Amino acid sequence: MSKTDPTDNDQHVELDPNHEDRIVRTNNRLIRHGIRLLSVVMVVVILFAIVDTAYTFVIKMISPPMFILEVGDLLDVFAAVLVVLIAVEIYSNVTLYLTANVIHVKLVVATALMAVARKVITLDSKDLDAGYFLGYAALGLAFGLTYWLLAREE
Repeated sequence: MSKTDPTDNDQHVELDPNHEDRIVRTNNRLIRHGIRLLSVVMVVVILFAIVDTAYTFVIKMISPPMFILEVGDLLDVFAAVLVVLIAVEIYSNVTLYLTANVIHVKLVVATALMAVARKVITLDSKDLDAGYFLGYAALGLAFGLTYWLLAREE
């Protein structure tokens, strides 16, 4: 069968390193190398974020009153932990470009949902008007509904 035959069972491959067109193949390989570099950068970012989380926790624990975390302190520690989790999700997204033949929309939506949840969890509501809350509620609802719809398809 020819490559243009619609009955051919060839799968679409994102950034196909073996594309038949030389220029597209070269560009795809360059982009794949760039994504590999991004994955290494993300690992470094994750490691620094973990160190920052531990540092934040230790500083909060030794600040007077020692070994007592107030609500604001807990929110700071939670924010740091959630940043690490979001960074891990972004790393997963980056590596999926190299290891899978499709872009996993569900994972991207889950990452966005986690980022919105992090913002809501650590939101300082003292200086914000109702529009911010409505905006975050709309984002959370939109991403949550999208994630639910994607999960139903599986």
